Amino acid sequence: MRRTKRHTLAALTSLLLVIVLLTGCGGSGGSNNAGANEPATTDDAGSGGTNDAAGSDGANKPAEKQTLTLMVGNTGTTLEALKNVAAEAEKKLNIAIEFDIKPDGTEGDNLVKTRLATGDMDDLLVYNTGSLLQALNPADNFLDMANEPFMTDVMDAFKTVVTIDGKVFGAPVGSSSAGAILYNKKVYSELGLKVPTTWAEFMDNNAKIKAAGKTAVIASYKETWTSQLFVLGDYYNVATQVPSFAADYTANKAKYATTPEALRGFEKTAEVFKAGYMNKDFLATTYDVALKMLADGTGVHYPMLTGGLDTIMQNSPDKIGDIGVFPIPSDKAEVNGLTVWMPSGMYINKNSKKIEAAKQWVAYFVSKEGQTAFSSKVKAAGPYVIKGIDLPADSYEGVKDMQPYFDAGKTAPALEFVSPVKGPNLENITVAVGSGISDALKGAKDYDKDIEKQAQQLDLPGW
Repeated sequence: MRRTKRHTLAALTSLLLVIVLLTGCGGSGGSNNAGANEPATTDDAGSGGTNDAAGSDGANKPAEKQTLTLMVGNTGTTLEALKNVAAEAEKKLNIAIEFDIKPDGTEGDNLVKTRLATGDMDDLLVYNTGSLLQALNPADNFLDMANEPFMTDVMDAFKTVVTIDGKVFGAPVGSSSAGAILYNKKVYSELGLKVPTTWAEFMDNNAKIKAAGKTAVIASYKETWTSQLFVLGDYYNVATQVPSFAADYTANKAKYATTPEALRGFEKTAEVFKAGYMNKDFLATTYDVALKMLADGTGVHYPMLTGGLDTIMQNSPDKIGDIGVFPIPSDKAEVNGLTVWMPSGMYINKNSKKIEAAKQWVAYFVSKEGQTAFSSKVKAAGPYVIKGIDLPADSYEGVKDMQPYFDAGKTAPALEFVSPVKGPNLENITVAVGSGISDALKGAKDYDKDIEKQAQQLDLPGW
């Protein structure tokens, strides 16, 4: 990736040749020999300049095709969607993308860290936002995009999870998702129920659903990670009522057990069990079975990430239109919004030799044209976090239910996106609370202890 002396000499020779041709022939053919690593236009940062590059005569394209490398994982449909964007961007910008596929999970994380440490990172990287981004020392490795025109329409809710010390390092890749209540709209209509805006209203609906002979709240504790949603998805309610919680929690100044608003997530987990609203076989029920119950209407509420809509579409496509989404209710109607899991970020390698071309490409990617190319290959699990990028008409009904909360600014990133602290045993603790083995306060105290271990391992100040 580094330019050698031979490459520099070749570039200088090419430049002299261009000057000669321009002098003798008026420049009609010289543009094809312009410097290989610099775009021919200076308007490379804003989406307006990027879209101008679409001219059929190629007037604003770099004189010679450039190639950027982009590292991304291979899970889901993101890679295929990015390939579609790359094909369109190459036509518009004369910038090609060479994909560098990384492993997923810990192996992939280690590869990213190694590449950054050795100075061998690609020009562009698609990677996590939030606490995992913080672990990459972004100020040393990624370009600050805070003042780039193409970031103007990126929503502040997303910028929050890629901002460190006032610098904004990433652009969004894909849609958001939420931790919420997936519910069966058809059953709601049959029973004359309204979407609740308070926890009391939610519990009243549960009582009516149980009386109708259906499971009010589906639990799938066979897969323990699914037990966490009443705690994790309740974070909007915590952040709205205690805005300093994330910072205080990270600094060891706030605890779940001693913050009533945070404790409520554990209490809600316990309350639905105590009221008998869960399916009797909740300890043996899997995620897929739970979603099938929801789709069939034998179960009516499922606290879950909205990515579950994809599974319903795969397994019960004729029922996907029956599934809606509403936030995990707080105790106050005026506190009513979604806890959002933000998409991955796209980062520009600060040490790339092709930063201007990389900025052009990212500008195209976040433009309406680029987002249209992307969304044509991947189904949204939530609203997009770029202003003016609307959900397609064929989006899931549940996803459409989420849009008003985004429009009204009633969203908050999940705690894991704004704090590096998340204890590894939360799913086991919430299974115990949700099974009646532990009460809510004990569960919160157990989690506070779990957090302490994690924070000390991270060597965070105050721990």
